[in-house]
Amino acid sequence: MASPNPPWLQSVFDDCTAAPKLFAWTPANISSRTQALSQTRASGSQVPTASEKTRRIFVLGVGNLGVLFATSLAKLAPRPPITLVVHRKELLEQWASDPSLKISRNGVSERMTGFDIEWWTDQKPDHGVVKHVADGGAIPNLVVTTKASAALPEVDRLRRYLDEDSVVAFAQNGMCKLWPPHGRAYTSHRYASRPPPSWLACVTTHGVTSRGRYTSEHASVADLKIGSVLSGPRGGPSSTYLAEQLARAPFLHGQQVMRAELWTLQLEKLVVNCIINPLTALLRCKNGYLFEKPEGPLMRLIDVLLAEASAVLQQVIQHPSSDAILDDAQNTTSVNDRQMLLERFSQTQLKQMLLVVGHKVRDNTSSMLQDVRAGRQTEIQDFNGWLVDMAAFLDPGLDTSNHELLIELVENGVDVDETSIESHFPVLSGQV
Repeated sequence: MASPNPPWLQSVFDDCTAAPKLFAWTPANISSRTQALSQTRASGSQVPTASEKTRRIFVLGVGNLGVLFATSLAKLAPRPPITLVVHRKELLEQWASDPSLKISRNGVSERMTGFDIEWWTDQKPDHGVVKHVADGGAIPNLVVTTKASAALPEVDRLRRYLDEDSVVAFAQNGMCKLWPPHGRAYTSHRYASRPPPSWLACVTTHGVTSRGRYTSEHASVADLKIGSVLSGPRGGPSSTYLAEQLARAPFLHGQQVMRAELWTLQLEKLVVNCIINPLTALLRCKNGYLFEKPEGPLMRLIDVLLAEASAVLQQVIQHPSSDAILDDAQNTTSVNDRQMLLERFSQTQLKQMLLVVGHKVRDNTSSMLQDVRAGRQTEIQDFNGWLVDMAAFLDPGLDTSNHELLIELVENGVDVDETSIESHFPVLSGQV
């Protein structure tokens, strides 16, 4: 029998508080000094037109992915109005001293301006014009580029400002939490008395590295896939608008795909993230180091982790909640029926896929290792933790013990090398 809801969903069910009213601070709300630096809106208009309101794209989170998405969207012609949304007051002050994003490719740096920027908080500002999020209306287009752990909590906090005409695109690593089997339960609870927004997800294979605040290096140019997770009731022109902007944006190399293909790609990306990210974080190494010794203990551990992941994902594929996703694929040329998917997510096929990806990103530093080095919380609970939670939901008999051990080691900041890896994973020495 299935176990109770995953912790994130149970916390939503347990939360009976009303959605907060949020103020939209700009640099002009910080102090008189920053107010003087911030008199001109990036859009060039103090009173936005109806067209500007519907075309405006809010980018929530201005880390590496946020910089990549915002600078790419700003290259579109005509350029859509873009508002960057930061998570701390101090970031507004930093922006006022140099209101730009910088991104480099192949050693060439580009500085881009013309963005609006806001901090959304329940604190009312003491200086400047007092505004609410989206002027108290609905957010038309929201691209969520925060870390995976913050993505849904941030969007949940914004539910007062999301309606049936809103479109939300999640661009995190890991699985979007609104996929079956839990997405409908979330929307039915939070939007019980009104239609929900349209939900999109993005699968990106770009490699982006931080070079300082509001500054990133596009280290590995790849691609972006965009598609629907759960659609709003209107099925949406604005959903099409945001997806089209992301697909057209230079440097993103975006493509709109069917829901079934997006789901499959996100599951495969999850497997990659469950292996490369935590192992490179443990060993403090570049991605390619993991694959240098095909017969070594690291590869044996990878085989074990892939076997556990395969068992869970094959159960996901066979779960009744996946029927709707697979039904979406029936009239397409790339039909992903269950039998094909079960083979695609076998341990053997997953290993082949991982080796191909590992070779492509061999010179990159994983995002989790970057987080460990910077002393930041990692996304391991949204990668390996997702597998563990899903296994518990589907079948408590599924074995994810080595993923659980990997989570524990990463969260405890353990630093290992290849010679000591066996002492941390008893399965490698035949002790279990």
